[in-house]
This record gives sequence, structure tokens and C-alpha cells, in this order.
Amino acid sequence: MFKNMAKEFRDFALRGNVIDLAVGVIIGAAFGKIVSSAVTDVIMPPIGMLVGKMDFSNLYLNLSDITDTSLSLEAARAAKLPVVAYGVFLNNVIDFTIVAFVIFITIKQINRLKKAPPPAAPDKKDCPKCFSSISIKATRCPNCTSDIPTQ
Repeated sequence: MFKNMAKEFRDFALRGNVIDLAVGVIIGAAFGKIVSSAVTDVIMPPIGMLVGKMDFSNLYLNLSDITDTSLSLEAARAAKLPVVAYGVFLNNVIDFTIVAFVIFITIKQINRLKKAPPPAAPDKKDCPKCFSSISIKATRCPNCTSDIPTQ
């Protein structure tokens, strides 16, 4: 029984779709790191400069009674203050948007390069006398009973 289950598992694990999925997950995780770095280190600093030299990753809403506005997000978290880190959320939304857009473009290009499947063979034809749809194999029309010429 164990031998049979081991064989089934091996067949499942070595099936093309599972290996493709594993490779996709690994590449996707690495790609996610690249995009996160691009957003955090390349895209957000110029946007922050355009809107007043602001670091989006330090934007937060302080929910405590302490009104010290000079605390960075890291310092506020270290002081265990309740905060809503909407700047980090904004960075993550931009990360997601870029990843989703790149995946959309990639899949669109892959689908464009795939060959279209050949058209299915017709299974119906029209009767030459009454023009009703009949089986391709029919030799007599079931509607008007006329003989159908074979092709």
C-alpha cells in the first residue's frame, strides 16, 4: 500500500503542472523582492521629493495620547504606541499594482505568442433543400426527407 501511494505521489510531483507551479512561485517571490526594492528605493523617493521631501514609509497616524510629532514610525513602534502606518500601506499598494501590471503584460504577451488551437471539425451541415441544420453524417434530411448528397 505504501509503495503504491509513494508511486502516486511521485507521479503527481513530477507532473509538469506541479513543477511549473513551483518554478513560478520561486520566480514570483524573487520578482516580488525586486519590485519592492524598486518601489521603496527608486520610485517613492522622487515622488516624496515632488510632494515636499516626504518619506512615505514614515507616514503614520498616532492613535495614542502622546502628541510628539517628531517620532519616526520606527521610534513610535519601538515605544509601543498604537499607530496606523498608512505610508507603508501606500508603498505596498504601489508594489502590488506594479506586480499585477507586469504579470498582466507578461501573460498578455504569452497568450499572444501561443498558437491558436485548430478549429474543431464541423458536426453539423445545412440541408440543401430546406436549409435546416442536420448531422454531418446524415444522408437524408429528417425535416424534409430529401436525400443529402455525400461530399
